[in-house]
Amino acid sequence: MMSADAIVVGSGPNGLVAAVTLARAGRKVLLLEGAERFGGGLRSGELTLPGRVHDLGATVVAMALASPAFRELELKGVEFAHPAVAAAHPLDDRPAVLVHRDAHRTAEGLGRDAGAWLATVGATARAGLPLVELLLKPLGPWDAPPRVFAQAARFGLAGALPATTFARRAFRTVEARALIAGMAAHSQLDLRAPISAGYGLLLAGLAHLVGWPLVRGGSQVLADALVAELRSLGGEAVSGHRVRRLAELDAPTVMLDVTPRQFLAMADLPAGYRRRLQRFRYGPGVFKVDWALDGPVPWRDPAVAEAGTVHLGGTLEEIALSEAEAVAGRVSPRPYVLVVQPYAADPTRGGHTLYAYCHVPHGSPADMTGTIETQIERYAPGFRDRVLGRHTMGPADLEALNPNLVGGDIGGGVASLVQFLRRPVWSPAPWRTPLPGVFLCSASTPPGSSVHGMGGWQAARLALGG
Repeated sequence: MMSADAIVVGSGPNGLVAAVTLARAGRKVLLLEGAERFGGGLRSGELTLPGRVHDLGATVVAMALASPAFRELELKGVEFAHPAVAAAHPLDDRPAVLVHRDAHRTAEGLGRDAGAWLATVGATARAGLPLVELLLKPLGPWDAPPRVFAQAARFGLAGALPATTFARRAFRTVEARALIAGMAAHSQLDLRAPISAGYGLLLAGLAHLVGWPLVRGGSQVLADALVAELRSLGGEAVSGHRVRRLAELDAPTVMLDVTPRQFLAMADLPAGYRRRLQRFRYGPGVFKVDWALDGPVPWRDPAVAEAGTVHLGGTLEEIALSEAEAVAGRVSPRPYVLVVQPYAADPTRGGHTLYAYCHVPHGSPADMTGTIETQIERYAPGFRDRVLGRHTMGPADLEALNPNLVGGDIGGGVASLVQFLRRPVWSPAPWRTPLPGVFLCSASTPPGSSVHGMGGWQAARLALGG
């Protein structure tokens, strides 16, 4: 039996933040990770050719700069690499739309929608980190000044809308509508669903507020820095140790960076709570491809080469259809594809590597390699000629890599309005479970997915009585 003052199961960003937060409060912490390497979704490896560093999971980490949890940690040895252009959205019949760190420069590329961009996305960015902190703590405790609550109310009025509705009301141009659709599609929601606009507004606002950086050297560097910080505080971190039952652990505080499915298998829970967890829903999966290239992607619009992130999928209508298909359980023949060009910001990864994924039905066995490459060729003719090697992972591969990616769902569960309010159950403190001293802290708890560590931070603070 493993014992300590506090045991943290799972070393994704939430588990790591929880472990460090508890250790800084003087607790003797034991971190247990089932995989051979720490990090969960923050892992990197040589997937294609020797010396080529690829991020297995998360790669663009804007939330790590905006999150109060990460800002409080002030980690050493982690450098964030910013591309010259945060994001690009190519279109078939016109120049690509570019998202710069400067909101006004971005707006200049949107023609008659320049003012609308500054009034919506620009307003989100101008509200600054206090608004982001409020949105990342949807259940409190809140200590923001009245003006921040007013800004949050304005954000909420727009953000509560479906992305399709918001895009058509706020913008008139193909460019601006496509741009916000590409942002909102990160949510893995049907873009006709409520609150999908909010995800797009927040992500676009973060591009102006903190940028969309990568971790220099790979996302693993961030995970390793958190493990090093834990050990410097006297904590112990053990990899290759999978916890199957809570009975294996002996600690007054247990933090579980797992989803409801794993928790249900690990613990004997009260019948009512068990039924509530069983209602938790997982979302569409992803199909991911990594490439080693012999040079940069040959984009038809050369400006796209400077972007760290590229959204492929065309117009608002095309992207909305693609996302609706995945949610409905169908494979889209022209999917929205999220591409990351690490070499645009970070030259330390051994050459030109490329990262991309598209959304597919939950647990889909479909091989989307050719479909994704066709979407890239649509905007970068000759792309396939640059490929030296590729590595693919479908939903089953992703879940085998990280059990939290149930059915290939990288969000820890559907990010719908219902599960925004009930994540994983309705409670003013959903991190606390009915088992004394046992807390959930994964992306299946508020505020959801992304590399912000807030689930772990809030669960740890709750355990410490804060």
